[in-house]
Formats: sequence, structure tokens, C-alpha cells
Amino acid sequence: MNKRISPLSPLDISSPSPFQPESFDDPAKAVETLTALYERNTAFLIESFTELAQGAPIASRYRAFYPQVSIETTSFGHVDSRLSYGHVTAPGIYTTTVTRPKLFKHYLKEQLSLLMKSHNVPVIVSESTTPIPLHFAFGEGAHVEASASAFVDVPMRDIFDTPDLNTTDDEIANGEYIPPPGEPSPLAPFTAQRIDYSLARLSHYTATHAEHFQNFVLFTNYQFYIDEFCNWARKLMAEGGDGYTAFVEPGNIVTLPGSNVPETDATLARLPQMPAYHLKKKGHAGITMINIGVGPSNAKTITDHVAVLRPHAWLMLGHCAGLRNSQRLGDYVLAHAYMREDHVLDDDLPVWVPIPALAEVQVALEAAVAEITGYEGFELKRIMRTGTVGTIDNRNWELRDQRGPVKRLSQARAIALDMESATIAANGFRFRVPYGTLLCVSDKPLHGELKLPGMATAFYRTQVNQHLQIGIRAVQKLAAMPKEALHSRKLRSFFETAFQ
Repeated sequence: MNKRISPLSPLDISSPSPFQPESFDDPAKAVETLTALYERNTAFLIESFTELAQGAPIASRYRAFYPQVSIETTSFGHVDSRLSYGHVTAPGIYTTTVTRPKLFKHYLKEQLSLLMKSHNVPVIVSESTTPIPLHFAFGEGAHVEASASAFVDVPMRDIFDTPDLNTTDDEIANGEYIPPPGEPSPLAPFTAQRIDYSLARLSHYTATHAEHFQNFVLFTNYQFYIDEFCNWARKLMAEGGDGYTAFVEPGNIVTLPGSNVPETDATLARLPQMPAYHLKKKGHAGITMINIGVGPSNAKTITDHVAVLRPHAWLMLGHCAGLRNSQRLGDYVLAHAYMREDHVLDDDLPVWVPIPALAEVQVALEAAVAEITGYEGFELKRIMRTGTVGTIDNRNWELRDQRGPVKRLSQARAIALDMESATIAANGFRFRVPYGTLLCVSDKPLHGELKLPGMATAFYRTQVNQHLQIGIRAVQKLAAMPKEALHSRKLRSFFETAFQ
């Protein structure tokens, strides 16, 4: 019999000493306290695990809780109605659990400052009743050294809390969460455990830490674009950075301004599923670019996780099938509507929900096309068409009876078809992240124009760099906008959380 095992009653729980709630009028001090509480509680779990892994007897169950922040308001008083976030709509108690406060330091300070200003109330920092799963206490990139035999006879779930997918969901973001009677309303769109889950997934899929992600994200479905982005970013770093502070590649490999080589010579044995590259700027105002691969499942997966970082905008740059005879290979498509046949979001966002074009993003993309190509006004129509983009989940749709798909595409006034754009736009709509799409026509299957090998090489060589530069110019324009203009009210529903 294993002498380490002892029968544990439900009361045999070991936790850090209780934390007494504290009231704050200073958002910076509130965030400092959230950080200290979080660090104390995660350290308790890590130290307990380490002791057990080294052979210490199991004396109890080990549990620590996420910190939380709350406000209470008793007034229906109106706040600045121009803002889309930073206030609550009705009297009551509002709360959210908090994780990784160091990572979200500036975000938390801004959100709490707006709440204090809008409602003239303090914020309360306290300990929640939501346990921190052991896996998330270690954070990203942790390499846990432990004897494999340490937990053979006792399931880890008997000793520590582990991720609970029954409570890790998107009910708040989807507008489906209804607080039980007497319970507080949510203050943020994501709970701490939902954020931790996504941070772990991001590290896995992209091979970069969450701290490197920037507030302006470019998605692509081709490695050609990534290669061009890397070449541009490395050249920028070698010339001094031009305001950017670092270039980070998968494996967290960093190149600093003034250098044309990374700080270390480490390289990954293989690229991750969706490699991410980050051209960093102070305040996370730089650009992240991710190769999401092909298909709506990948598009949903990556945006589900990037969304918890609360970026200011994401754009899709990719290739598409041109559906109009007047289009030519290399023409651009600026999506102003989306026909959704991707199916991956049907349970979260019904297809009858319209996904509108966002004026701020559309203007930035169109202006960027004009600046990079030199075409303006009516002449811009020579190389760019604005219209509906259809997104489908069947790459070989052409092999089916075309009467159905072609009829639907025609009725939708579609001008292009791909496998990612509507998914990315729909998840932007769902998570209140401003979105946009600029595609490049790479073939015209309805008109018998498919790329031959030589044609494809020439196409990629001449078009990819220009397309990428348009996307970069567009996000630079968006980054220059006031955040309150970019995060407009058009993405907010009737009952919204106060946090952006």
C-alpha cells in the first residue's frame, strides 16, 4: 500500500490565508494589489506541487483562487454616450475574475480608470470563489520537472484543481449569460479561466508568448506573405527599427533594432501549426502576423484565442477565387459583406446575424490600396472591387453540381470566394474586435482561369509584396486613430460588459 495516500475529507483543503477585500480610488494601486494576490496564490500552488513531486506526503487538497475586481453603482445616471465601453448600463454589482495581471497591466488600468471616472465609485479587489487550475498557475512555456511516479496512485484531480471545461465558455461574449438571482453581473467579456485556456492554446499554436502579441493583427493563409513580412521586418530592424522595438519569431526568437541577426541562434526544429511573428512597438501598438493555414476551422480557432488579448483590430490578407468575368488575376477585393457557408460558428453566431462592414476599417484599407498602388478615385476600380465575399468549408466545391453554389453566390452578389474571411469577420463581430478583409484574386474557377505552375510563381512574386504593404499601411492608419473611434458602438449589443 502507498503510504503517501491518506483518506481526505472535503474539509481537508490547504489554501493561502484569506485575503480581505480592499477598496481603491487609484486604478494603478488596484492593479498592483491584483498582481500581488495573483502572484501569491499561484506561487502557493507551484510550491505545493513541487514539494509533492519531490516526495512530500499528501496531507490535504491544495487550492488557491483567482483574484477578482468589482464595482457597485446605484444610479441609472448617463455617462458619456459616445463611448462604447468603460461604463455599465444599470445599477448593480459587477465583477470579473482576473488572471495574468502583469500581462494585462495597462489594459486593466485603463478599464478601471474609465469605470471610476464614469460612475464616481471605487473598485473592490478581493479573492473570488473560482479556483486557479494547477496547469494555468505555471503559465506559458513552463517546463515542469516532476517524477512520473509522484501522482500514479493518486489522481492529480484529487489533489489540485484542474481546468474545468464546464465553466470555460463564451456565454458572456455570446450574450447568453444570465446571472443567477442575487449574483453580480459580468464586468468583462471573458473570465480568468477562459483567458488562461486561450493563452495556453496561443502558445501551443503559434510558438510565441502572449506578451509579444500586438494590438493590430494580420491573418494570412499563405507562407509567402509571412516570408515577405519577415524580410521587411528584419530590414527594418537592421536600419534601426523606425519606432518598432523588436521583431519576434516563433520560439520567442528576438531581433532588436540595429541588428540584422537574432539575440540567440536558437531555431525551432519545426514550425508550429499557426506560426506568429510580432513587430513590436511600445504599448503593444505594433503588428502581429499569423499564418493560419487553410480553412474556417483554423480561422475560428486562432481568433477564439487572440480575442482574449483584446486587440484593437484584425485584418485578413489572403487569396480568393474571383467570381466575376471582369476581374483579373491580381485584382483586389475589399469585402463589404460576407456570405457565411463556413458552418463553424453557427452555434455561436446564427447565420441570420448580419456582419456589417466597419467604416473606419474600410476607409483605412481603401486609402492604403490607393497609396501603395498609385490609383485614386474612379481609377481605383481598375484593380479593386468592393462587394460580398463568400466563405465556404468545402475547398473542392467546384467538383459538386455547381447549380446550387453558383446560384447562391449570384443571389448574394458575391465577387469572391475563400475559406477564412467570413469566419474571421464573424468572430470579430462576436468578440467586438474591429475587422476587415482585403483579398487578392488568384484564380477564376467559374471562368476556366486556373494558375499554371509558371503563372503561379510570377503571380506570387509580383503581387504578394504589394498586398502585404497595403495591409501594413492599413494597420498603421488604424493605429493612428483614437481607440474610442476604432472601438465604436456598432459592435456593442443591448447589454454589454464595461471592459473593452
